[in-house]
Amino acid sequence: MARMHTRRRGSSGSDKPTADDPPEWSDVDADDIEARVVELAEQGYEPSQIGMKLRDEGVTGTPVPDVTLATGKSMTEILDEHDAAPDLPEDLHNLMKRAVRLREHVRANPQDHQNKRSLQNTESKVRRLVEYYRGDKIDPEFTYSYDVAVDLINE
Repeated sequence: MARMHTRRRGSSGSDKPTADDPPEWSDVDADDIEARVVELAEQGYEPSQIGMKLRDEGVTGTPVPDVTLATGKSMTEILDEHDAAPDLPEDLHNLMKRAVRLREHVRANPQDHQNKRSLQNTESKVRRLVEYYRGDKIDPEFTYSYDVAVDLINE
């Protein structure tokens, strides 16, 4: 698959092996996993960080290889059920953080043309994602701007 802002091909990566059932060695109860997911979300962890913590630390010492296989629900479904979901989707939040950092860097280094181009590409991705999430995950009147991004990132 080609990259979004260049003519070159993207690098291929490995895929997770397909599995229909959780492994036998992981016998953690689905309710315990849901409780741990909500607890970590209330502590301020993002969904990807929660997945890594469950993979590494687990619930009561037993690692959880895949939350979806173990519970039958995705991480965001669990967070939505317990009203612990973040205000912005994680990918949009991370792109906004990158755009804010790049804008501050470009202000401090006006001759850095490569990062000016990177800022343009990042803000383009943010606008594209805002269009995708508008009405479903974010407010229909939401529009991206640097000031809005700074306010949302610093919350």
